[in-house]
Amino acid sequence: MLKDRTAIAGIGETTFGKLLPSSEERLACEAILAALDDAGIAPREVDGLCSYTMETTDATEIARNIGAGDVTFFSQIGYGGGAGAATVGHAAMAVAGGQAKVVVAWRARKRSARSARIWASAAESVAVTGRWSRPWGLLRPVDEIAMLARRYMHEYAITRDALAEVVLAVRAHANRNPRAAMYHRALTREEYMSARWVSEPLCLFDCCLETDGALAAVVVSSDRARDCRRSPVYIHAFEQAMPRQIFAMTNYFCEDPLRTPSSVAGKLLWRDSDFTPADVKVAQIYDAFSPLILFALEGFGLCGRGEAGDFVRGGKLRWDGGGVAVNTSGGSLSEAYVHGFNMITEAVRQMRGTSTSQVDGAQCCLVASADCVPSGALLLRR
Repeated sequence: MLKDRTAIAGIGETTFGKLLPSSEERLACEAILAALDDAGIAPREVDGLCSYTMETTDATEIARNIGAGDVTFFSQIGYGGGAGAATVGHAAMAVAGGQAKVVVAWRARKRSARSARIWASAAESVAVTGRWSRPWGLLRPVDEIAMLARRYMHEYAITRDALAEVVLAVRAHANRNPRAAMYHRALTREEYMSARWVSEPLCLFDCCLETDGALAAVVVSSDRARDCRRSPVYIHAFEQAMPRQIFAMTNYFCEDPLRTPSSVAGKLLWRDSDFTPADVKVAQIYDAFSPLILFALEGFGLCGRGEAGDFVRGGKLRWDGGGVAVNTSGGSLSEAYVHGFNMITEAVRQMRGTSTSQVDGAQCCLVASADCVPSGALLLRR
């Protein structure tokens, strides 16, 4: 069991924006070096590397350009937004198992240009599971999630008011975060309700940003972390989950389309933890599309199944709302979209007490990756 044997000792990130001039390789190196500096660890001590399969830069290029030492562990995790928590989780397992001592996890992304997005490639759009959805008009990720959202709304009488609560809470947090793309752009409920459709029932504001940027985290043993530059944030629990019969993005062809990865990962997370869902005051939940937050709140047991609509009502997802504060940096909807790695860095800031929307008294922070593909979750603690 990993419980508190490892910790995140440093985090780093680049500027977020559209059409940044730097390459993904340069952005990755900048974020990794910033994270190492945050921890007070020299690049030559790095002996482990964890990233997404969607990284375009070879790990050998990263290791050489940051000045790493002999690398004794390296891994990549698939499924896009489902990979974030697992990059840190795999790093923690490598350190706890003695395979490496200083492991960096990162995500670098340049997708603000239309030509760089996944669905811009016809060859990719019909690969693997796409053959069961693309011919019927589900051409983009938003179309695929819209189908699940409609099913969810129908089964539990959930209205767009619940989606509005999610979007407005996340935007309010971005308005407090100078690093966020939507820092200066407030959003009202009226603006949300009147926004153009992208794929019903999802409107413009239910969809994530398209941004460039990179982030990184440094994982070491707990003993080592206590001697580092910043207060350690302990990796209390880590799980991955791929539910029976799952289809990535289009989970329509099974007994229960709304049984998402979080429903499996959640049970394991609390089994291996000293905390319970009732202890969670702040969570960073992957939000490429707003309904994914509702799915995860239920899957991780923060509320009952079909109860998320009531659970989020009245601003309870806001940092000062008295419920569970969600995506306190602005998340993918309003800070930046980097396949959810900003959920990890913001969780670290919450545990350090340095978030721009700091939640008082929070002793742990849930980090949940994409609840629509094989995914993972972390529970971080002070």
